[in-house]
Amino acid sequence: MPKTPETVEVEFISPRRLAGGGDPAWITVPLHRACGWSHGDDSLMPRVILSSPDQKALLRLEPDPDGQWWTLHHAPTTDRPAWYASFGARTPVEIIAAFTDALAAPDTAATAWADPYEPLRQTGWSPATGADGLASPNETVYVQRLGVDEPGPWFVTTTLGQHRPVWQARFGEHTPPYLIAAFTAALVDPSPVPRTGSLPTRDPDLVTRSHREVPAVQVASALEERVQALAARRAGPATSPSALRPPLPRNGRSR
Repeated sequence: MPKTPETVEVEFISPRRLAGGGDPAWITVPLHRACGWSHGDDSLMPRVILSSPDQKALLRLEPDPDGQWWTLHHAPTTDRPAWYASFGARTPVEIIAAFTDALAAPDTAATAWADPYEPLRQTGWSPATGADGLASPNETVYVQRLGVDEPGPWFVTTTLGQHRPVWQARFGEHTPPYLIAAFTAALVDPSPVPRTGSLPTRDPDLVTRSHREVPAVQVASALEERVQALAARRAGPATSPSALRPPLPRNGRSR
């Protein structure tokens, strides 16, 4: 009798914005291995710091119970002042990765959007009640750019209700619009993401969960395939970010 391939039970969650943070390696490993970002080595500190090859961008992952866990600072260039981006702990890594991928390996798919609001409009978002910006159809996500006389910073806020904030992303006023657009496009991507744990809500009106038995070899190879895809995108013809598979959990129930 042929041997049955080992499988792992994986939970897939949608909408992805409520899936929880996920594995940080989905962001840090491809930046390092596919795009040449260097990292420091400080095993005594619970943080990761990555620098772009040109030393203009610095990405820091540092657990902070009172603030944003992910921060990216970019030095000024000849055509743009310094800018920053930051992401809360529960911001899904798949959505952050759309931003960092577009920065580290820009392609025609990443730069197609000039207006960060456009991916939202195309998926049914509408003006927020009583304020500037756009809100998701169920009003659990709000995207706003501050500023009246001059454009200011961007804020993306996700909640589980009016008084239950989940995570927030912030972009400085000089952040390139195509990078924010890559983030908003990933934000509204309907594809579910895999997790071994998720936010503590069972409200079927907000979160949909499905369980699948996935070949263990696929679980083990997902990150490596992402590294190879991003390296190919950086080196050659464009590869759409939507074609990249999401990360699969590193552990789970096997049989």
